[in-house]
Amino acid sequence: MTSDQSAPDHGHPGTRAGITESGDGKVPVISVEGISKHFGSVQALRGVDLEVHAGEVVGLVGDNGAGKSTLVNILSGGLQPNSGVIRIDGKQVSFTSSLGARRMGIETVYQDLALAPDLSVWANIFLGREEVVKGPLRAFGWLDRRSMIASAQTDLERTRIRIGSVGSAAGRLSGGQRQAIAVGRAVAWGSRVILMDEPTAALGVEQQERVGELVANVASQGVPVLLISHNLPQVYRLCHRVAVLFQGQVVANLRPRDCTVEDIVSWITGAALGTKP
Repeated sequence: MTSDQSAPDHGHPGTRAGITESGDGKVPVISVEGISKHFGSVQALRGVDLEVHAGEVVGLVGDNGAGKSTLVNILSGGLQPNSGVIRIDGKQVSFTSSLGARRMGIETVYQDLALAPDLSVWANIFLGREEVVKGPLRAFGWLDRRSMIASAQTDLERTRIRIGSVGSAAGRLSGGQRQAIAVGRAVAWGSRVILMDEPTAALGVEQQERVGELVANVASQGVPVLLISHNLPQVYRLCHRVAVLFQGQVVANLRPRDCTVEDIVSWITGAALGTKP
Protein backbone atom coordinates (compact mmCIF):
# COMPACT_ATOMS: atom_id res chain seq x y z
CA MET A 1 0.00 0.00 0.00
CA THR A 2 1.40 3.35 -0.95
CA SER A 3 1.54 6.22 1.49
CA ASP A 4 -1.30 8.16 -0.13
CA GLN A 5 -3.56 5.14 0.26
CA SER A 6 -3.02 4.72 3.98
CA ALA A 7 -6.04 4.83 6.27
CA PRO A 8 -6.16 5.52 10.00
CA ASP A 9 -6.35 2.52 12.29
CA HIS A 10 -9.16 3.22 14.74
CA GLY A 11 -9.30 -0.30 16.05
CA HIS A 12 -12.76 -1.03 14.66
CA PRO A 13 -13.85 -4.44 13.42
CA GLY A 14 -13.39 -5.11 9.74
CA THR A 15 -13.19 -7.79 7.12
CA ARG A 16 -11.41 -8.80 3.99
CA ALA A 17 -12.80 -10.69 1.03
CA GLY A 18 -16.23 -10.82 2.65
CA ILE A 19 -15.19 -12.73 5.77
CA THR A 20 -16.57 -10.98 8.83
CA GLU A 21 -14.51 -10.64 11.97
CA SER A 22 -16.12 -10.67 15.39
CA GLY A 23 -14.82 -7.21 16.37
CA ASP A 24 -15.05 -6.23 20.03
CA GLY A 25 -18.16 -8.30 20.68
CA LYS A 26 -20.29 -5.26 21.48
CA VAL A 27 -23.85 -5.00 20.22
CA PRO A 28 -23.99 -2.89 17.03
CA VAL A 29 -25.97 0.34 17.15
CA ILE A 30 -27.80 -0.68 13.98
CA SER A 31 -27.80 -3.96 12.09
CA VAL A 32 -29.75 -5.73 9.39
CA GLU A 33 -30.05 -9.45 8.79
CA GLY A 34 -31.38 -11.17 5.68
CA ILE A 35 -32.87 -7.99 4.22
CA SER A 36 -34.49 -8.60 0.83
CA LYS A 37 -36.57 -6.32 -1.32
CA HIS A 38 -38.15 -6.76 -4.71
CA PHE A 39 -40.16 -4.46 -6.95
CA GLY A 40 -42.28 -6.79 -9.01
CA SER A 41 -39.87 -9.09 -10.82
CA VAL A 42 -36.85 -6.92 -10.00
CA GLN A 43 -34.88 -8.16 -6.99
CA ALA A 44 -33.18 -5.07 -5.53
CA LEU A 45 -31.74 -6.65 -2.36
CA ARG A 46 -30.93 -10.29 -1.69
CA GLY A 47 -30.40 -11.29 1.94
CA VAL A 48 -28.29 -8.32 3.01
CA ASP A 49 -26.45 -8.55 6.35
CA LEU A 50 -24.78 -5.42 7.71
CA GLU A 51 -23.94 -3.92 11.07
CA VAL A 52 -22.56 -0.60 12.26
CA HIS A 53 -21.01 -0.08 15.69
CA ALA A 54 -20.75 3.03 17.85
CA GLY A 55 -18.16 5.46 16.57
CA GLU A 56 -17.75 3.73 13.22
CA VAL A 57 -17.86 5.27 9.79
CA VAL A 58 -18.91 2.48 7.44
CA GLY A 59 -18.84 3.01 3.71
CA LEU A 60 -21.53 1.44 1.55
CA VAL A 61 -20.42 1.34 -2.06
CA GLY A 62 -21.53 -0.28 -5.28
CA ASP A 63 -22.30 0.45 -8.90
CA ASN A 64 -25.54 2.10 -10.00
CA GLY A 65 -28.39 -0.32 -9.41
CA ALA A 66 -26.49 -2.32 -6.79
CA GLY A 67 -29.16 -1.59 -4.16
CA LYS A 68 -27.53 1.11 -2.06
CA SER A 69 -30.39 3.61 -2.10
CA THR A 70 -32.95 0.84 -1.58
CA LEU A 71 -31.15 -0.26 1.59
CA VAL A 72 -30.91 3.33 2.82
CA ASN A 73 -34.64 3.83 2.22
CA ILE A 74 -35.38 0.70 4.23
CA LEU A 75 -33.16 1.79 7.12
CA SER A 76 -34.75 5.25 7.10
CA GLY A 77 -38.31 3.93 7.06
CA GLY A 78 -39.16 4.99 3.52
CA LEU A 79 -39.54 1.40 2.33
CA GLN A 80 -40.42 -1.86 4.07
CA PRO A 81 -38.39 -4.98 3.28
CA ASN A 82 -40.05 -8.10 1.94
CA SER A 83 -38.03 -10.16 4.42
CA GLY A 84 -35.31 -9.76 7.03
CA VAL A 85 -34.99 -7.84 10.28
CA ILE A 86 -33.60 -4.51 11.47
CA ARG A 87 -32.16 -4.15 14.96
CA ILE A 88 -31.32 -1.05 16.99
CA ASP A 89 -29.03 -1.80 19.94
CA GLY A 90 -29.81 -5.47 19.44
CA LYS A 91 -33.58 -5.06 19.62
CA GLN A 92 -35.70 -5.82 16.58
CA VAL A 93 -37.58 -2.82 15.23
CA SER A 94 -39.99 -2.16 12.39
CA PHE A 95 -40.50 1.19 10.69
CA THR A 96 -43.75 2.00 8.92
CA SER A 97 -42.61 5.51 8.03
CA SER A 98 -39.59 7.78 8.03
CA LEU A 99 -41.00 9.43 11.15
CA GLY A 100 -40.69 6.14 13.00
CA ALA A 101 -37.02 5.86 12.05
CA ARG A 102 -36.36 9.44 13.08
CA ARG A 103 -37.98 8.82 16.46
CA MET A 104 -35.44 6.04 16.92
CA GLY A 105 -32.62 8.51 16.27
CA ILE A 106 -31.93 7.63 12.62
CA GLU A 107 -31.32 10.68 10.45
CA THR A 108 -30.74 10.57 6.70
CA VAL A 109 -29.14 12.92 4.20
CA TYR A 110 -30.76 11.94 0.89
CA GLN A 111 -29.45 12.47 -2.62
CA ASP A 112 -32.37 14.82 -3.30
CA LEU A 113 -31.72 16.54 0.09
CA ALA A 114 -35.44 16.45 1.06
CA LEU A 115 -35.57 20.20 1.65
CA ALA A 116 -38.51 22.59 1.37
CA PRO A 117 -37.18 25.24 -1.07
CA ASP A 118 -39.70 27.92 -0.09
CA LEU A 119 -38.84 27.70 3.61
CA SER A 120 -35.93 29.45 5.28
CA VAL A 121 -32.73 27.66 6.21
CA TRP A 122 -33.61 27.56 9.90
CA ALA A 123 -37.14 26.34 9.16
CA ASN A 124 -35.69 23.44 7.16
CA ILE A 125 -33.42 22.50 10.06
CA PHE A 126 -36.45 22.34 12.37
CA LEU A 127 -38.96 21.03 9.85
CA GLY A 128 -41.31 18.71 11.72
CA ARG A 129 -39.58 19.48 15.03
CA GLU A 130 -40.61 23.10 15.56
CA GLU A 131 -40.00 24.55 19.01
CA VAL A 132 -42.83 26.33 20.82
CA VAL A 133 -42.30 29.23 23.22
CA LYS A 134 -42.53 28.60 26.94
CA GLY A 135 -45.05 30.19 29.24
CA PRO A 136 -48.70 31.14 28.66
CA LEU A 137 -48.25 31.63 24.91
CA ARG A 138 -47.30 27.96 24.54
CA ALA A 139 -51.00 27.07 24.55
CA PHE A 140 -51.42 29.06 21.35
CA GLY A 141 -48.62 27.16 19.61
CA TRP A 142 -46.42 30.21 19.05
CA LEU A 143 -43.09 29.19 17.57
CA ASP A 144 -39.88 30.10 19.37
CA ARG A 145 -38.22 31.55 16.28
CA ARG A 146 -35.37 33.17 18.18
CA SER A 147 -34.28 29.88 19.75
CA MET A 148 -34.56 27.95 16.48
CA ILE A 149 -32.62 30.57 14.51
CA ALA A 150 -29.80 30.54 17.07
CA SER A 151 -29.68 26.74 17.16
CA ALA A 152 -29.73 26.49 13.36
CA GLN A 153 -26.82 28.91 13.10
CA THR A 154 -24.83 26.79 15.57
CA ASP A 155 -25.66 23.54 13.77
CA LEU A 156 -24.55 24.91 10.41
CA GLU A 157 -21.36 26.39 11.81
CA ARG A 158 -20.35 22.84 12.64
CA THR A 159 -20.34 22.02 8.92
CA ARG A 160 -17.88 24.90 8.27
CA ILE A 161 -19.65 25.55 4.97
CA ARG A 162 -20.70 29.13 4.42
CA ILE A 163 -24.45 29.59 4.18
CA GLY A 164 -24.96 33.28 4.80
CA SER A 165 -28.18 34.17 6.55
CA VAL A 166 -30.21 31.31 8.04
CA GLY A 167 -33.22 33.43 7.15
CA SER A 168 -32.64 32.94 3.41
CA ALA A 169 -34.97 30.67 1.46
CA ALA A 170 -33.31 27.30 0.83
CA GLY A 171 -34.34 27.35 -2.81
CA ARG A 172 -32.25 30.47 -3.46
CA LEU A 173 -29.00 28.87 -2.30
CA SER A 174 -26.43 26.98 -4.33
CA GLY A 175 -26.46 23.21 -4.56
CA GLY A 176 -23.52 22.99 -2.19
CA GLN A 177 -25.18 25.24 0.35
CA ARG A 178 -28.39 23.21 0.23
CA GLN A 179 -26.31 20.08 0.79
CA ALA A 180 -24.79 21.71 3.85
CA ILE A 181 -28.28 22.38 5.25
CA ALA A 182 -29.18 18.70 4.89
CA VAL A 183 -25.93 17.58 6.50
CA GLY A 184 -26.32 20.08 9.34
CA ARG A 185 -29.89 18.91 9.98
CA ALA A 186 -28.82 15.27 10.16
CA VAL A 187 -26.02 16.06 12.58
CA ALA A 188 -28.35 18.14 14.74
CA TRP A 189 -30.96 15.39 15.10
CA GLY A 190 -29.16 12.07 14.52
CA SER A 191 -28.89 10.82 18.09
CA ARG A 192 -28.24 7.14 17.25
CA VAL A 193 -27.01 6.86 13.67
CA ILE A 194 -26.64 9.04 10.59
CA LEU A 195 -27.17 7.74 7.07
CA MET A 196 -25.53 9.82 4.36
CA ASP A 197 -26.53 9.08 0.77
CA GLU A 198 -24.01 10.90 -1.48
CA PRO A 199 -23.64 13.84 0.96
CA THR A 200 -20.88 15.54 -1.05
CA ALA A 201 -22.29 15.04 -4.55
CA ALA A 202 -22.94 18.75 -5.15
CA LEU A 203 -19.94 20.12 -3.27
CA GLY A 204 -16.60 21.46 -4.41
CA VAL A 205 -13.32 19.96 -3.29
CA GLU A 206 -12.88 22.23 -0.26
CA GLN A 207 -16.48 21.76 0.85
CA GLN A 208 -16.14 18.00 0.48
CA GLU A 209 -13.23 18.12 2.88
CA ARG A 210 -15.32 20.09 5.37
CA VAL A 211 -18.07 17.48 5.27
CA GLY A 212 -15.43 14.79 5.68
CA GLU A 213 -14.17 16.53 8.81
CA LEU A 214 -17.74 16.72 10.08
CA VAL A 215 -18.28 12.99 9.53
CA ALA A 216 -15.09 12.19 11.45
CA ASN A 217 -16.12 14.54 14.26
CA VAL A 218 -19.56 12.96 14.57
CA ALA A 219 -18.04 9.48 14.74
CA SER A 220 -15.54 10.60 17.38
CA GLN A 221 -18.54 11.45 19.58
CA GLY A 222 -19.75 7.85 19.31
CA VAL A 223 -22.46 8.40 16.69
CA PRO A 224 -21.97 5.93 13.82
CA VAL A 225 -22.24 7.04 10.21
CA LEU A 226 -23.22 4.90 7.22
CA LEU A 227 -21.73 6.70 4.23
CA ILE A 228 -23.04 5.90 0.74
CA SER A 229 -20.83 7.47 -1.87
CA HIS A 230 -19.25 7.12 -5.31
CA ASN A 231 -16.32 9.21 -4.08
CA LEU A 232 -14.05 6.26 -3.37
CA PRO A 233 -10.98 8.28 -2.35
CA GLN A 234 -13.05 10.02 0.33
CA VAL A 235 -14.66 6.75 1.42
CA TYR A 236 -11.19 5.25 1.64
CA ARG A 237 -9.90 8.09 3.83
CA LEU A 238 -12.91 8.39 6.13
CA CYS A 239 -14.23 4.87 6.66
CA HIS A 240 -13.19 2.23 9.13
CA ARG A 241 -14.91 -0.42 7.02
CA VAL A 242 -16.31 -0.56 3.51
CA ALA A 243 -19.23 -2.84 2.58
CA VAL A 244 -19.60 -3.56 -1.13
CA LEU A 245 -23.00 -4.21 -2.69
CA PHE A 246 -23.08 -6.11 -5.97
CA GLN A 247 -26.38 -7.03 -7.61
CA GLY A 248 -28.25 -6.61 -4.33
CA GLN A 249 -25.86 -8.58 -2.15
CA VAL A 250 -23.05 -7.63 0.22
CA VAL A 251 -20.11 -9.38 -1.42
CA ALA A 252 -17.28 -7.92 0.67
CA ASN A 253 -16.51 -6.10 3.90
CA LEU A 254 -13.10 -4.48 3.66
CA ARG A 255 -10.81 -2.48 5.88
CA PRO A 256 -9.09 0.38 4.04
CA ARG A 257 -5.96 -0.20 6.10
CA ASP A 258 -5.73 -3.70 4.59
CA CYS A 259 -6.54 -2.95 0.95
CA THR A 260 -6.29 -0.35 -1.81
CA VAL A 261 -8.86 1.71 -3.67
CA GLU A 262 -8.24 -0.59 -6.64
CA ASP A 263 -9.24 -3.58 -4.50
CA ILE A 264 -12.54 -1.89 -3.64
CA VAL A 265 -13.15 -1.14 -7.32
CA SER A 266 -12.58 -4.77 -8.21
CA TRP A 267 -15.34 -5.82 -5.83
CA ILE A 268 -17.68 -3.10 -7.08
CA THR A 269 -17.28 -4.21 -10.70
CA GLY A 270 -17.48 -7.90 -9.86
CA ALA A 271 -13.93 -8.55 -11.08
CA ALA A 272 -12.96 -9.92 -7.66
CA LEU A 273 -15.84 -12.39 -7.99
CA GLY A 274 -14.69 -13.46 -11.42
CA THR A 275 -17.62 -11.62 -12.97
CA LYS A 276 -17.09 -9.47 -16.04
CA PRO A 277 -18.18 -5.84 -15.53
